[in-house]
Amino acid sequence: MIRHYYISNNLDDLEQVEAELQQGGIETPQIHVFSQSSAQSDVEERKLHEVSSFTKRDIVRSSIIGFGFGSIAAIAILVLAQVMGWFESGAGWTPFIFLAIVLFGFSAWEGGLRGIQEPNREFVQFQEALDKGRHIFFIDVNSNQEGILQKVLARHPNLVFAGEGASAPAWLILGQTQLLKMVKSLP
Repeated sequence: MIRHYYISNNLDDLEQVEAELQQGGIETPQIHVFSQSSAQSDVEERKLHEVSSFTKRDIVRSSIIGFGFGSIAAIAILVLAQVMGWFESGAGWTPFIFLAIVLFGFSAWEGGLRGIQEPNREFVQFQEALDKGRHIFFIDVNSNQEGILQKVLARHPNLVFAGEGASAPAWLILGQTQLLKMVKSLP
C-alpha cells in the first residue's frame, strides 16, 4: 500500500471526496484528515475520519527507540554482572535482574514521554500548511484502488497533491475495517 497526501482549505470538499471514495469501495480506515486543533470541531462536525491525537504525536517511534536503549542497558547490566562475577554474592542474580528490568522499563517510559512532546515526524513536512489553516488529507491505497482514487480526484481539482509516503500496514487497516463492521452490526 502507498499513502497519498493532499492539501485543501475546504472541509466541504474533503467531506465530498471522502464520501465518493467510500462509495467507490475504499474503507474508512484508509482515509484521514489532519487539521490543527483550532479546526477540530469543524472536522468532527462533518464526520470526517480525523487523525487521532495519538497519531499526531511521535509516541510509537520514540517508545521503540526507548525500548532499544532499555534493551541495550538491561543486557549490559547482566553481561557486566556475569563478567565481573557480582552474581556470586549472597543475593545472586536477583538485584541485577531487577535493575535490568527497571532500566528497560524506565527507558521505554522515557521514550514514550518524549514522543508525547514531539509532533509525528510524518507530519512535520506539512506544518506550514497547517499553520495557514489548511487541512492535510491522506489516503492509503493498494494498486487495485489507484484507479478509484484517480477518478475521484479528477472531480476535485482544489486538492493539491503534496507527496507520497509509507502507508499503515495492510493488516492494521484490515483489522480496523473488520472492527468497524463488527461494531456497526451490534444492536
